[in-house]
Amino acid sequence: MRCVAVLGPSQSGKSELVKALGALEDAHPASETAGHLSLSRFRFMGEDWGVLDVAGGPEFARMGGAALLAADAAILCVAPDPEEAVLAAPWLRAIEAAELPCFLFINRMDAPKGRVRDIVSALQAYSRHPIVLRQVPIRENGEVVGAIDLISERAWRYREGQHSQLVAMPKAEAEREHEARAELLEHMSDFDDALLEELIEDHEPAQGALYEIARRETQDRALLPAFLGSASHRHGILRMMKALRHEVPQVDVLRDRLGGGDAIAVGFHAQIRKHLGKCVILRALADGVRAGGQLAGGGLGGIAEPGGKPGKDHLEPGEIGISVKSDQLDAGRVFSAGAARSVPDWGQGCPPAVARVVTPVHERDEVRLSAALARLAEADPMLRLEQDAATGHAMLRFQGPMHERQVMTSLGEDFGIEIATQAPSPRYLETISKPVEEHYRHRKQSGGAGQFADVAVILKPAGRGEGFVFAEVVKGGAVPRNFIPSVEEGAREALDKGPLGFPVTDIAVTLTDGKHHAVDSNDFAFRTAGRMALREGLPKAGPILLQPIDRIDIHVPSIYSGAMVSMISSLKGQVLGFDRDPDYRGWDLFRALLPASAEEGLVTALGGATQGTAWHEQAFDHYEEIYGREAERISKEFADA
Repeated sequence: MRCVAVLGPSQSGKSELVKALGALEDAHPASETAGHLSLSRFRFMGEDWGVLDVAGGPEFARMGGAALLAADAAILCVAPDPEEAVLAAPWLRAIEAAELPCFLFINRMDAPKGRVRDIVSALQAYSRHPIVLRQVPIRENGEVVGAIDLISERAWRYREGQHSQLVAMPKAEAEREHEARAELLEHMSDFDDALLEELIEDHEPAQGALYEIARRETQDRALLPAFLGSASHRHGILRMMKALRHEVPQVDVLRDRLGGGDAIAVGFHAQIRKHLGKCVILRALADGVRAGGQLAGGGLGGIAEPGGKPGKDHLEPGEIGISVKSDQLDAGRVFSAGAARSVPDWGQGCPPAVARVVTPVHERDEVRLSAALARLAEADPMLRLEQDAATGHAMLRFQGPMHERQVMTSLGEDFGIEIATQAPSPRYLETISKPVEEHYRHRKQSGGAGQFADVAVILKPAGRGEGFVFAEVVKGGAVPRNFIPSVEEGAREALDKGPLGFPVTDIAVTLTDGKHHAVDSNDFAFRTAGRMALREGLPKAGPILLQPIDRIDIHVPSIYSGAMVSMISSLKGQVLGFDRDPDYRGWDLFRALLPASAEEGLVTALGGATQGTAWHEQAFDHYEEIYGREAERISKEFADA
């Protein structure tokens, strides 16, 4: 079986294309949907094919690498509109990162919104590899009624719901066809010396040789061939499928791309299913994937066909199946018989952008929720499970709202847990702005041994990022050496919550003097004295609220870079600059500093400013002060909460 992934933006007609390909010779192709991924299987000219259809939402472009882990080639399906070329940019980027052969299918040519050359030119702005037309349209009265194959120089007229009809080359199209074919051959000759020699000598290349050159150059990713059609009308579908049959490589090429060696399978998708548990969708890369056999160091419990039919005993190289009762298997891993290893970076997706703190509606589900979240994160490599620093609750990071909706649905339907979610709050801190001296005496007498400790401390602001610094300059044994660590411990306890209601940081505390009692002094008394000295001294030291500032790296198509400046400014961020992305044509890397409190708004603003094509990575950078009404508002909100 050979397998192709069909990718592209929403409303480009991907699902129509998949159905049309499957219906060429198979009236009822098998189909299975698992989350954002659908798998169709059919036969064409005696060969088995699998097609992976990835949902077209913008966030799924950032998850598309998972499907490419199982694909021998990709079909990028786009709308016939130059203005929408940027929507395909994230998908082109994912395909190029995977170093996968790609076929461009310009769909819905029955209603084009621009010239084919303009569409290709707009897409070329985002592709490192030359995009070459393998067909040109035949037009009558402004409508596309057929296409001319530039290698065979045959003209085909579309017929509604049927295979196209071979017709004579229209005279009106001959000159344009000749020009387009010369351009195609020129691109092909850039990577083939023999063809270049023939063209220089003005020889007509043999048709069979041209098809072989096209096959090799597509597989080597030297060129990206573009085809035309309309999937809903079955136009151009047979030509597309014949190109796939001739030019898509076998599964051994995928095996080499995933690291080769002793790899025999790759897990590229997974779901938690009721009564079955974790089910990982596998593609066999070589012989050896058998029910009951060894895979990833454990027994392969069973294999089901996509669609759920159980009882399959093995997978042939290239075949796709679903593993059941094999907990050692995970999606996003390459398996040998004895071990598993991580997939390449391009198969791991982009960093998740949307964070939600997750809590059970009913307290009785607390333990069940923890187990369910761990299983979901194990099954979905694009999902990240963390702990919220402010509340201690579980926090999930998603690729976007649609991904979030899928996970929430699974928690309800597969695990029966009702949950509540909220955006995480930034971890605000506070510090002090001026030095202060504080003296505190702890004395307690309650029959028997009492408690006595007397300490004098100096509180000073420390450098940003230094945290808590403790020192002592006690002389003459005023505070016995064995009690000094207790004073430090008490001071640390006081930093858990400062006068503004937040943990205190970047403060230097120096123990300067004190007194003790030979009978009543003990560790507890000095710890209490150290804690109370800070609690009384902190409000006098000019408390200041600190907010976390994150460094944001935005991956954005170049045409939207200008909009990033105003967007970051509106979110109270600081622009650091941007550079051309050296690895991906038509992309910029835009850098900024942004308050952590603004990152929820960043996701929405970024989606609106770039039509969902951009995404960001974030990392903590530093803390900075907040003054005035903003600080008062934050303190009040947290106090009320």
